[in-house]
Amino acid sequence: MPIKYTLTPELRIKLKQPLGTLIRGSFTETTKRFSAMVNKEKPSSIISVGDTVSRNLAKNHILPTLSIIDNKCMRKSITPTMLATEKTFYVKNPRGTITEEAIAAIQEALQSSQHAKIVVEGEEDLLTIIAIMQAPQDSFVLYGQPHEGIVVVKATTDKKTEVSEILKGMEKGSKN
Repeated sequence: MPIKYTLTPELRIKLKQPLGTLIRGSFTETTKRFSAMVNKEKPSSIISVGDTVSRNLAKNHILPTLSIIDNKCMRKSITPTMLATEKTFYVKNPRGTITEEAIAAIQEALQSSQHAKIVVEGEEDLLTIIAIMQAPQDSFVLYGQPHEGIVVVKATTDKKTEVSEILKGMEKGSKN
């Protein structure tokens, strides 16, 4: 499981800020507002990162092209999230890193015409960056902002450039 990128302390602080539009409120409120955004903008695909966000989309009959989960909520193990998907990938991605196998799984899942989920052993948070990079143009990448709501990132050329710069700021490879 070669590690491609490792988070730096400086980037850890920066990434606490939303990468896109923060929709504040309860699960019901944020999902309702997100549904309205989807109906208005008709994104080319929807990618969810995180168990709570993915579960809430499923409860509201929104089926992402790709869901990335780790069976944890706020770093505590939870009952595995049941999602209606056609293809499942299992990857290892330790906390604070992005592994080559996780990148490959995201690429393969997004190139597939099937609804997919990636189940991560470790942590899925940083995979949001790869999802934005790999997402089809104008897709929505959605993740939770703890105790605040959800963040919707539109995968535009400018946003892909922004997250590319974040990747360049990470340490290459593992710290071993």
